[in-house]
Parts: sequence; structure tokens; C-alpha cells
Amino acid sequence: MIKGYWDLLQKEFKHYSKEKFKKDLLAGLTVAAVALPLALAFGVSSGADAAAGLITAIIAGVVIGSLSGGFYQISGPTGAMAAILVGIIATHGLAGVLVTTFIAGTLLLLAGLFKLGSLTSFIPSPVITGFTSGIAIIIALGQIDNFFGTTSTGENALAKLLSYQAGFQPHLPTLVLGLIILLGLIFYPKKWNQVLPGSLVAIILATLASIIFKLPVMKVGKIPTSLLTSERLHLSALNLASIKQLFLPAISIAMLGMIESLLCGASAGRMTGKDLDSNQELIAQGIGNMILPFFGGIPATAAIARTSVAIKSGAQTRLAGIFHALFLLLSMIIFAPIMSQIPMAALASVLLITSWRMHEWNTIRTMIQQKNRTAILLFFVTMLSTIIFDLSIAIAIGIICSCIFFIAKSAKISIITEDIDWQRMNLPHSPAGSGWSVIYITGPLFFMSANQLKKELDQVVDKEGLIFSLRGVPSIDLTALDTFADYFSIARLKKQELVFTSMQPEVEKQFQQLWEKQNDCPIQHPTVAHALHELHQK
Repeated sequence: MIKGYWDLLQKEFKHYSKEKFKKDLLAGLTVAAVALPLALAFGVSSGADAAAGLITAIIAGVVIGSLSGGFYQISGPTGAMAAILVGIIATHGLAGVLVTTFIAGTLLLLAGLFKLGSLTSFIPSPVITGFTSGIAIIIALGQIDNFFGTTSTGENALAKLLSYQAGFQPHLPTLVLGLIILLGLIFYPKKWNQVLPGSLVAIILATLASIIFKLPVMKVGKIPTSLLTSERLHLSALNLASIKQLFLPAISIAMLGMIESLLCGASAGRMTGKDLDSNQELIAQGIGNMILPFFGGIPATAAIARTSVAIKSGAQTRLAGIFHALFLLLSMIIFAPIMSQIPMAALASVLLITSWRMHEWNTIRTMIQQKNRTAILLFFVTMLSTIIFDLSIAIAIGIICSCIFFIAKSAKISIITEDIDWQRMNLPHSPAGSGWSVIYITGPLFFMSANQLKKELDQVVDKEGLIFSLRGVPSIDLTALDTFADYFSIARLKKQELVFTSMQPEVEKQFQQLWEKQNDCPIQHPTVAHALHELHQK
């Protein structure tokens, strides 16, 4: 692993120059402008605070960025991770999140060391799209309080939503400010966004308005000027009792970290033409998330929004990600008093726009246009499971449903039976009678298709002879073989002649084993073989 990482660095910095350094520096500054409002917003939406999000972006940018499996990967707090953390903080508090983050980091490190970077390829695309949309909805629901200036109770977004049954009374100044910022973000020109991110502009203007007009709205609160916060992980907290209690949430965080980081890397790899070293990326994510809690940070993962900005801004090496972290640190030290005055409604508006953009609209539209009912069903099942349960359960449900749908689809085999009129064909080598049929079978023969096979065989039991054309059968299991074995007994009693033709090697091998076991091969009429040969020649 160390040699692979060293080779990666050597290749990356082989022809490094002053020009590349300038590009990395400018790319880092651009990414920092995008990351700053998102880091603050995701820190708040996680149930922690804005400071935790900012510290996470800084530490992750340096540590994970330095060790990453791809120079383009920019890591930090994300909306998807924040959606999971809300429930953990509500149940176990911030101290529980810190322990959970450390455990999740350990799991990610082990996944990288054991080269499990390809596991995400086993998750179907509709499942990934479904849990992404589910997380986006959770983020949006979680911002109702900050956007409307209301107060709710509950451990998750759905519980908070249901708690409004007692009455929903928006705070007018908060709502007006939130709406203005939201509309500003919606209509902010895309061309301007490439120069100056709309989210940063919105937060600056909202903060200035709040300070100048002394708006009676909720603010972010104190932003520390040190990376070591008062609420951080201590080694004494890593005891057996807490690890047992928080192991399952840690699995969810580790799974999400793996999925987000590797999908981000796959997307960025296509943009740059340089593949991600997935196992090295998991090692980087693992080490980063093990270190973060000791600074008071929340879980981090690679973020596609910031990564794509880095690529489009001309990032040449992993220094761009490190520079972005250093610019964030400088911003925290210099502008901490001003950032503490950022209205929560402004961050809520940024997150609402972010959650809308998280939905993979092109993929969803394609599924609907193609009327792919299986994909649509998987999408909605996973999305609802994510909202109702949690990520790990949602993915498990999605994968199980995918397997069930695949098996059900595979069970559909094609069996076509055609009568053969040997006299009409006028073949010199043909059976005396005309009561022959050929059965064409296409598809895998296994336990779910065995019943259909039996029904078809029951209809041809009185034929003089049968020819089974099995070219389209890629595999056969014991249940289907037993169905044939039962039919062989019936055919023997009725003196029915059987011919098997065009079998694939593996299928033929299994039939040979069956016949040897029974010590009785199906009767093969010698003239039938000649007739079939001449029929094919014609």
C-alpha cells in the first residue's frame, strides 16, 4: 500500500512547475469559496454546530487530501452524512458522534487495507439514486425550523415533522429573510456562479443585512479561532461499552463514506481521465475520520460538488485540496466574529437548494421515460426506506429487492414446442412415424422455472419422440434436473424416444452425470440423428 501511494505521488508530481503551483493555488481558493458556506451549513444541519463543520473541512482537506487515491478528491462534511448524524446526535449527543466517527474511520481503514474498494460496484444504480434522493429529502425536512423560525421535537426529520401537529407558527422575519435568500439562489445567474459562488454571496449579504438592520433572527453563534474545540474526543471515551452501543451507527457512516467517496472518485475520474485508486482512497478516508474526532470534527467524505469545482478550476495535484483547507483556516481565524453573525435562515436556504440539486434528476427522468418499472420501484423503495429507517437498512432492502427482481426476471424462460412432419420433409433417414416434436428452450433452468418446464413436458407425454434443443440454456440446477429425471421414467414406460441436441458444455456435463447416476441414458433413435443432420444441411 505504501509503495502504491508513493508511486501515485511520484507520477502526480513528476513534472511539477511554478505554473502548476499557481493553478493549484487558484483552484484551492475557488474551492474554499464554495466549501465555506457548505461546511457551516452541514455542520448546523448535522445537529452539531457551524464550527464543527468548518473544522471538519479544514482537517479533512489536509489529512484526507494528502493521502487520497486521486489528486482531485476534495473531502469534508456533506449533506448525506449530516442527514445520518441528526439521529445519532439526538440519541447519543455530540460525544456519541465523536466515538462513532472514530469507529467508522477504523472500519474504512480496514476496508482499504483488505482491498474492498470494489464493493460499491455491487450496489445497483437505482438503489444509489434512491438513497441519494432519500437523504436529500431528509436534509430539506431538517431545515424547516431554521427556515421558518419554528421549534420542533423528535430524533429524526419525520418525527420533527409530525411534532408540528400541535401548531405551526412561522417567525415572520426569519421566513422573509429565508425566502429572499432562497429566491436569490434560484435566480442567481449560472455564469456568475462560476466566478463567485451564489451560496457565498447569499450568506455575505444575509449577514450584512442582519448586522446593519439588527434583524431578530437566530444566528450561527460563536466560531472558534482554534482547531481544538472544547468538545472533542478523548481516549477515555473509547471504552468497550460505548463501542458496542455505537457500532451499528458506525457501520452506516462507514458505508456512506465508502459509497460517497468512491462514487465521487468514479465521476471525477471520468472528468479527468485518471482513475481513482479506490483502496488508497478508503485508507485516506479511514485515517482522516479517525483523526477528526480528536479535533471536534464530524465525519467527512469526498464531496462531488467541491471535487468538480476543483477540476473545473484547473487543479493539477492534491495541493489544491490542501490549499482549500488552509484558506478555510485563514477565513476562520480572520472572520470568526463576522461568521458568528450568519443567520440560520441563510444557511437553511443554502441547504434547501443543495438538497434539490442532490437529486439525480437526469437519471430519474430516464427511468420514467424508459418505463423501467423495476428500476422505478427500486428507486422508490430505497428512497422511502432511507427516510423511514437509515442508510444501512435502506441499502440492504434495496439490494435484497434487486436480487428478488433479478431472480423473478430470470425465472421467465421461453419454451416453444413444434411438431415435426418427417414425411413432408422427405428425408431419407427419418423415423417411421410422424408423432415427433422439437422443444426449443431458452433461459436458465432452475427451481423457479422448473414448474413451467414440468407443465410443458406434461403436454407432450403422448408424443412418439421428442427432440430437446437446449442451445439457449446457459445453466441448469438440481431442481430442473430432477424434473427431467422424473420425465425420463415416464418416457421409458411409454417407450417415448428422446434426443438432446445443441447443449452447452456445462449443461451437457450435468446431464451426463444424471444419466450415469441413473445408469440409463435417454433412448436416441439412430435415424433421428441422421435426419436432424440432413435437416440442418437443408
